[in-house]
Amino acid sequence: MVQVARKTQTGFVMSGKNDKTVIVGVSWLQKDKIYKKSRRKLTKFVAHDELNSATIGDKVLIEETRPYSKTKRWRVVEILEKVDYEEVTIDQEKKLQVEK
Repeated sequence: MVQVARKTQTGFVMSGKNDKTVIVGVSWLQKDKIYKKSRRKLTKFVAHDELNSATIGDKVLIEETRPYSKTKRWRVVEILEKVDYEEVTIDQEKKLQVEK
């Protein structure tokens, strides 16, 4: 049997509310067919996090795997950059103050 290299993606954890599950956002550029200008797009992947170690804002590497559930087809391989949760909440508070 031949081993095929699995697809990998790098993105940021957007949500971690569920048990052993994280939502990872991967951004990519899409070129406009007419105007030839690039737009940033965001694709969300539901990934399995066995140790519940990833938190919101962490940069993670995910890998394609067997289906864990109806929507979960990816798993977290490693956490590339860990973000302190305090920094995330402070940034969110600043954004709310600016919007008011």
